[in-house]
Amino acid sequence: MRVGYVRVSTVGQNTARQEVLMEELGAERVYIDRMSGKNTSRPALRQMLEFVREGDVVVVESISRFARNTRDLLELVEQLSAKGVEFVSKKEAIDTMTPSGKFMLTIFGAVAELEREYLLQRQREGISIAKAQGAYKGRHRLERPDFDRIVQAWRDGKLTEAEVLEKLKISKSTFYRRLREGRETQ
Repeated sequence: MRVGYVRVSTVGQNTARQEVLMEELGAERVYIDRMSGKNTSRPALRQMLEFVREGDVVVVESISRFARNTRDLLELVEQLSAKGVEFVSKKEAIDTMTPSGKFMLTIFGAVAELEREYLLQRQREGISIAKAQGAYKGRHRLERPDFDRIVQAWRDGKLTEAEVLEKLKISKSTFYRRLREGRETQ
């Protein structure tokens, strides 16, 4: 069975182009994620990996739709290989059933990771320049008007730490930092 995997980075992006390609490639079943590919914790990807079985072929539009770094790419392909599943990337013309396909997979994975690192570097440089010019101030702190009341309930033993974090919708480190700072904003 040919199984397609489609990914776009955000919910608002359109998957139509990739879905049409999946039809052209004969994918009988297609899994779609609408989220960043920065890691492999993607629901449709996990479902697809659980579904495929020996003899299946996973097809993707390009490596960048499947994984963002070489380590993740090679790990995912290894998981597929362990199940006897072939991997094909249309854009890069990679087929893991051939030695040259495995070699090219490694090369293209490294290039995709390099491109991602360049993008992140440019982003950091842009933010640094914007900060120097006073145009970028970072994330705005959210007001938590009930902070003192909830903290007092915690100190009185009426709430657990987990309950406090849930009610305030903040992380443990933010909670304790704010206690140290003695502020009501995060």
